[in-house]
Amino acid sequence: MSDQPSPITRLDSVSADDARIDAILSMRQSLSSDPQVRFRYRWPLIARHNQRPPDGLWTAWMLLAGRGFGKTRAGAEWVRAQVESGRAGRIALVARTPAEIRNTMVEGPSGLLSICPPWAMPEYETTNKKLIWPNGATAFIYSSYEPDQLRGQQFEAAWCDELASWKYPRDTWDTLAFTLRFGADPRIVVTTTPKPLALLKELVARPDIIVTRGTTYDNEDNMPHSFFSHIRSRYEGTKIGRQEIHADLIDQSEDALWEREWIDDSRVETAPDSLAQVVVAIDPSVTSNPRSSETGIVVAGVDSENHCYVLADGSERMSPNKWAERAMSLYDRYSADRIVGEVNNGGDLVQEVLRTASGAGTFSFRAVTASRGKYARAEPIAALYEQGKVHHVGTFPDLEDQMCTWTPNGSYEISPDRIDALVWAITHLTNRRQAKIWI
Repeated sequence: MSDQPSPITRLDSVSADDARIDAILSMRQSLSSDPQVRFRYRWPLIARHNQRPPDGLWTAWMLLAGRGFGKTRAGAEWVRAQVESGRAGRIALVARTPAEIRNTMVEGPSGLLSICPPWAMPEYETTNKKLIWPNGATAFIYSSYEPDQLRGQQFEAAWCDELASWKYPRDTWDTLAFTLRFGADPRIVVTTTPKPLALLKELVARPDIIVTRGTTYDNEDNMPHSFFSHIRSRYEGTKIGRQEIHADLIDQSEDALWEREWIDDSRVETAPDSLAQVVVAIDPSVTSNPRSSETGIVVAGVDSENHCYVLADGSERMSPNKWAERAMSLYDRYSADRIVGEVNNGGDLVQEVLRTASGAGTFSFRAVTASRGKYARAEPIAALYEQGKVHHVGTFPDLEDQMCTWTPNGSYEISPDRIDALVWAITHLTNRRQAKIWI
C-alpha cells in the first residue's frame, strides 16, 4: 500500500463518470431550489455551538455528552464534511459491535445514510462492511470485539462511537492510533457518554485532545416533554443521572462492590521485602478467538500481618498455551509459592497446559472450583479493600476499571475475569492452611 492517500476530490467537482455526475448535479440543482431541503443539509446552520468541531490543531475531538444530546449527528456530520471537502478518503468507523455501527452510525436516524444529501449519498456495501461515496471516499467498519482487524490499515480520519462501552477499549484505541498515519492531518472524533474507565480519564487529560461537554437537556427542544419529565423525576440527583444525563466522568458504577477511593488510599509503590506467600491466580479461558473471554492472571502476596499486595496483572485474551507460559513466567519472576487455577471450565486442561509450559520444572498447584456466584466470592474481598488490608503495588488500570464498573446484578456485559483471578488470589492468601499439591 502506498504511503500517500489516493486523491479524493470534492463532491462538487467529481468528473469520473459523466452520466452519473450529470444526474447528481441535476438532482442537486432541483433539490437545492427547495429552501427546506437546502436548510436540512446545511449542518453548520443547524448545529448548536457544542456540536461543531473545534478550531485549531488537535489530534482528537471528544464529544462527551449525555444521552440524546445529538452526539451521533455531530459525528456523522463531521465524517460527511471530511468526505465532501476531499480532506479524507479512507475513514474508520469504530463502535462496540458491527450491529451497533450499522444501526446507529450508518442506518440510524442520525446516521450517515440519513444525513448525507441525495446527491452525495454513499453506497453501503453490507457484505464488505464499508460505505463508498461518489468521489471514491470509503469508510470501513470495525468492531471493538476484534481490535486486531485494524492492524495494518491506514486512515485519514476515524469516528469512534460510544468508546466507553467498547469491549476492549484500550486495545482497540491503541491499535486504531497506529492506523492514523495517512494524509496530511489525520484526526479522530469520539462521541460517547462517559463511564468510569481509566482510558477515558487519560484521553480527557491529554493536551492534544479537545473535549466538548454537553447534557441531555441541551437537546430538549427536539425531544418529547414526557421524556424529560421522566428522567428528571427518576434520575436527577443520582449517580446514574450524573453520568447518563450530565455526562459527568464519575469514579465508579453506582452498584460496584469496590470504590476507587479504597484502592487509591491503600496504594503503595513497593511491596515489603519479605512476603509470607506469593501466588499466581488464573481464571482461564479455554478458547482463543476474537470473541473469547480474557484469561485473568493476577499475582499477589501476603505479609505477616495478613495484608495483601497485588503485584501484577497479566490478564489478556490468550490461547491456553500462551496463558500457561505467561503464568509460569510470572511464577518464576515473583518466586511464587503456588499457582491457583479455577478449573470449572478447563478441568484437567489447566493442569496439563501448565505442566507443558513448565517443561521439567516443579511447581505447586491448587485447583479451585467456583461453587458460589461471583458476588458471593467477591464480596468478602471487597470488604478487605474497604478495611485497607489490600494494597496495589503501582497501578493496574484495566483491573481497577473492572473492579469499579462490574456490578453484581448481571448488567456487566464482559466476563470479569481479572476480578475472578484477583478474588481467587486474595481468598487463597487469607486462608493458607491448605496442603500443597505438587505436580
